[in-house]
Amino acid sequence: MHAPTDHTVADGQLRRSPPRHAPLPPARSRTTRPGPLLRLRLAPDGQVPRRLDGVWWPRSDDLLTELPELLAGLPRAWGDIVSVMVNGTAWAGSPGRMLVCNQVVRLRRSTTSHAPDTVVLMAPGRGRRDLRVVPPGTTEEAARPLMSAGADGLV
Repeated sequence: MHAPTDHTVADGQLRRSPPRHAPLPPARSRTTRPGPLLRLRLAPDGQVPRRLDGVWWPRSDDLLTELPELLAGLPRAWGDIVSVMVNGTAWAGSPGRMLVCNQVVRLRRSTTSHAPDTVVLMAPGRGRRDLRVVPPGTTEEAARPLMSAGADGLV
């Protein structure tokens, strides 16, 4: 059995993460080199509602770095994400909003313990999408079954 590779799976296609975008504030310059592959597995689309829509495994707890890559790697069918809610204790400090792909995204933090391992994405007219977050420090061996469950719609 071979080791898994980092990749983005969205709509069944492999995609490279786009360059990182500058958050507001502070402004950072945009890089021209492609970033690492986004570690995201989405459940297949279907008519049956589910609690989670996929699994995301960020590389760090720096939301300003990780969130732009996540949002840029989501399927277009999910619409423009304008609001993101994360667990306030799981991420390093961040502003209340940031600029991603020339769009302001509002960041909210939750301190409730009912869903400490999720990120909630909201898009006007498209609704809510919930992703399970695999903690950044998780080993590949421990993350593999969680990521596979997300791709199979079992999360």
